[in-house]
Amino acid sequence: MEFQGLPEGCIALILSRTTPVDACRFSLVSKLFNSAAGSDAVWECFLPSDYLSIISECSLPNYPSKKALYLALADHPVIIDEGKKSFQLEKKSGKKCYMLAARALSIVWGGTEQYWNWTTDPDSRFPEVAELRDVCWLEIRGVFNTLTLSPDTQYAAYFVFKMINPSGFRNRRVEVSVDFNGDDTKNVCLDGSSDGTRVAGLQRPSLRSDGWLEIEMGDFFNVGLEDEVQMSVKEVKGGNWKSGLFVEGIEVRPKYEN
Repeated sequence: MEFQGLPEGCIALILSRTTPVDACRFSLVSKLFNSAAGSDAVWECFLPSDYLSIISECSLPNYPSKKALYLALADHPVIIDEGKKSFQLEKKSGKKCYMLAARALSIVWGGTEQYWNWTTDPDSRFPEVAELRDVCWLEIRGVFNTLTLSPDTQYAAYFVFKMINPSGFRNRRVEVSVDFNGDDTKNVCLDGSSDGTRVAGLQRPSLRSDGWLEIEMGDFFNVGLEDEVQMSVKEVKGGNWKSGLFVEGIEVRPKYEN
C-alpha cells in the first residue's frame, strides 16, 4: 500500500511521532496530509503532557484547534505563578521555556528603596521589574526545579536585563554561574554599549527581539529527574557603586548548537 493510501488516522498517528516542523512540511504533500497534519490528535502529542495544569490559571481565549493553541504558546509567553513566572514553548520542538521574573529572584538589598526600586516597563512581560539605584554589592540569585522542564534536553540560563544611563559597569567583570551537578562559573560584561568594555575575551550581551538584553549564564542537561538548578549574577569584588541596571528576570530555555 502506498503511504498516501493509508487512512487519515494512520497518517496522523505517524506524524504525531515526528516534530512540529516535520508535520508542517508534510502538510504540503496533499490535502489528505494537510488534514492529518493539522488534526488535534497530532498537535496534542506536541504539547507538553501537563500543559493544561500549567496554563490553568491563565485567561486564554478558546483556540479553534490544538495547533492554534500550540502556535499561540510558542509565539507569546503566558504569565503564571501570580506574575512571577512566564511559560512558553520552543516553536520548533515544543520544549518548555520558562522565565523567572525579578520578583521570583533573591536580590540582595532588593527590599531597600535606597538601593533598589520596583517599577514597570512597557517592554516587560511582567507587572514589575527591578531597577538598580545604587549598590556596591550586586548579587542576584534564582532557583529552578528541573522537574518542570522538558526531560532529556540541554538547557541554558539567560540573564535578561536593560541598561539605562548605567554607571559602574564599564570594564567590570561580572560573575555569572549555573550550579547543577558541578558549578559552571564565568566572567562576563553586562555593558553592551558600543564603546563599552575593553576587557579582552569577555562575553557581552546580545539584543533580544523584545527589546531587552540577554547574556548566557551557563548550561546544563536535564535528564528529567527532580533536582534544582541554582543561578547567580554577582559583582562583589570591585567595591565600586553601580546603577542603571533593570532586571526583568532569568530565562531557562533549550540550547541548540549553531
